[in-house]
Amino acid sequence: LALIGFLLVVAYRQTVAAEPARTQARDTLIAQVQNRRTETERLQRQADKLADEVAALRDSELGDAAVRRLRELEAVTGMARVRGSGARITVGDGPAPVDPVTGERSNDGRVKDIDLQLATNALWQHGAEAIMINGQRLTATSRIRQAGEAILVDIRPVASPYEIVAIGPEELAEDFRKGVAGEFFTLLSNRFGISFEAVDADDLTLEAATELKLRSAQPSIAPEPSGSVSSSVSGSVPARTPESQVTEGGR
Repeated sequence: LALIGFLLVVAYRQTVAAEPARTQARDTLIAQVQNRRTETERLQRQADKLADEVAALRDSELGDAAVRRLRELEAVTGMARVRGSGARITVGDGPAPVDPVTGERSNDGRVKDIDLQLATNALWQHGAEAIMINGQRLTATSRIRQAGEAILVDIRPVASPYEIVAIGPEELAEDFRKGVAGEFFTLLSNRFGISFEAVDADDLTLEAATELKLRSAQPSIAPEPSGSVSSSVSGSVPARTPESQVTEGGR
């Protein structure tokens, strides 16, 4: 028993002695992420300014009807800034105690990507028309992914607390609280100390998403038959409907 006790004491002291080195490495990585984030924000502001200039030139060449139709499509797809009332959902990491034996931090109280996916999909289901997570606007192709301890929304890191704002029906916040997602976050709050709040919000402004990348396209008008095709073929060729895809966080 004395020998076992001695070995446990030695193992514990070695683990505690190694903790400062791990903490220093973690702090260094956090500083690097913050520096990269600052540079990314600067480049994003520059890109937004150029996008506004392009939009102004485009509108000057289009008619009023085309501009109105374009504005409607941009709002639906997330490419335009929108305002309205809805809900604000806030979730944050719970405590992360350190195991005195192994020196490892518990991740049970950490919000994960699947939690944010559940929250956003529940908001879409309850009638949300536009959603933003920590300033990142979601679109139909948005993805919420875990990268180590960080959560990425469309390759952009977001940190706790996670503020999910959505424009939608007046009862959006209440429906969320009473739904499956609200019950799930209440359970996480009671068990692991994760913070959770769902409240009504007025006069919300959701910024536009970054430029979407075209993944597939179809001609709005079927091309004319080529000379190699029999002249008996006439009319438009029905376009194939692309298969629907499930995306994490997007509709």
